[in-house]
Amino acid sequence: MLPVNLQDSVRQVLSSLGDISVVVAAKPVGGGCINNGMHLSTRSGHYFLKWNNNVLPGMFEAEAFGLKRIRETQTVRVPEVLAVGKKTDDQPAFLLMEWLEADVNPNERDNIRDKDKQYLLGQQVAMMHRCQPAAGSRGYGWDISNYIGSNVQVNDWRSNWPIFFAENRLGFQGKLAVKNGLMPAGRRSKLERVIERLDVFLDARLERASSLLHGDLWGGNVIPAAGGMALIDPAAYYGDREAEMAFTELFGGFLPDFYQGYHDVFPLDEGYARRKDLYNLYHLLNHLNLFGEAYGPQVDDVLRQYAG
Repeated sequence: MLPVNLQDSVRQVLSSLGDISVVVAAKPVGGGCINNGMHLSTRSGHYFLKWNNNVLPGMFEAEAFGLKRIRETQTVRVPEVLAVGKKTDDQPAFLLMEWLEADVNPNERDNIRDKDKQYLLGQQVAMMHRCQPAAGSRGYGWDISNYIGSNVQVNDWRSNWPIFFAENRLGFQGKLAVKNGLMPAGRRSKLERVIERLDVFLDARLERASSLLHGDLWGGNVIPAAGGMALIDPAAYYGDREAEMAFTELFGGFLPDFYQGYHDVFPLDEGYARRKDLYNLYHLLNHLNLFGEAYGPQVDDVLRQYAG
């Protein structure tokens, strides 16, 4: 059942959207480890509701902002945001979105592994990456900070990509790891050395145009949708597109067809293979902070590779 303390608010939102029919089904949707999810069905339509009694500050607003900005590009499909509700004494915070129907298939995962749809998704992500900040912006960043998992992702604007990656990505996660007791002296000194040497590895990126990034593009944030696939749960910002493509390789979920589709629209630059582990250091540090020392060996391997 739809949580009692959300029923009135959801009915009011649906009514404002022109759906005055009653909710006939409410089914929990799994897959998320932070918030609750539910598929709502009325006699007139289908919706996805996400809610949390103890939502992280601004999390749903940041997610909605990212989805709207990506949707405006008309490149890759994302769910339409219908409403964002703030937490009050009487109800939890919530995010209401369109429900994306998949093609008819008894095994939805087959849709995600479909080669043609992976190729199309690669093309769409490449087109999204061709989208740049508005004229007059400062290059790399986002108008607000958001979340990568349950950790804050700092998006303060920078005009220099290595500085952005050093301060807003590796440096922030490194300080968080110190606070969490996950940064022994040897690991800390190597991370500091890598940050000092970022210009050596990323000097060629200094003059590259920034790209609109989903920010958390791994297989778990790709879902089947009619006619193809869609992206969910963004941690969007403007940055180097190599950082996004590197993360697609870290935890898998993408077929070679995805990369071929991407390459046919927006080929990656020479040297990407030498930089991708460095970019994934950010996500490994984030996982270290989220899940603990189990990710320490992977962090240490990358640090040894780039610390010199």
